[in-house]
Amino acid sequence: MYIYNVTTNIEETSHDTWVKWMKEIHIPEVLSTGKFLSAKFTKVLIEEDMGGFTYSVQYTVKDKATLERYYEEDATKLIDSIQRNFAGKLVSFKTELEVIDEYFVQRATATHYLFTYGTLQEREVQLGVFSRPLTGFEDELPLYILSDKKVADLYPTLHYTGQQEDSIKGQVYTLSHQELQKADIYEGEAYERIQIQLASGKNAWAYIAK
Repeated sequence: MYIYNVTTNIEETSHDTWVKWMKEIHIPEVLSTGKFLSAKFTKVLIEEDMGGFTYSVQYTVKDKATLERYYEEDATKLIDSIQRNFAGKLVSFKTELEVIDEYFVQRATATHYLFTYGTLQEREVQLGVFSRPLTGFEDELPLYILSDKKVADLYPTLHYTGQQEDSIKGQVYTLSHQELQKADIYEGEAYERIQIQLASGKNAWAYIAK
């Protein structure tokens, strides 16, 4: 996994407008390209000799090839948007970081079961969404099949049949309440979270297309 880091020093006179624009417009536009898994918007806690305020945005991306596609397909348009809105008001530089390894503290407050059958089983996605890899177990969801219709023609969803012979194999992960909310954000407006009962008898959450 890679981190695409953009560090920016913004003039004090444009600071509030720029922060609002970054949070409400620019960062969502970068994520909407579909190239990145997540973003962190942070303030650098130093006093700059040049004045102003310094911020860092860290975008996580699955691999170098995906980042190169971002440069080729999206970066120019997004950089032009920055210049149109804040020309002469900021200075930015970019850094690419390769994640060599990650270490995590075991979370003791995980209380929700989440049944997954798609991209949330991918380690890179888990790191981007939850900042940790998930350890799960296999289970089955009875009375459902995977729908022939995919969300945005790409992503799978569930279809309830009510037939005893139908079931879907998947992975079940234990999440905290905060992590479950992060999963909601990742799945987006196209999915809703429903309660289901697994073949093991456990009650869990699952995502289904609206």
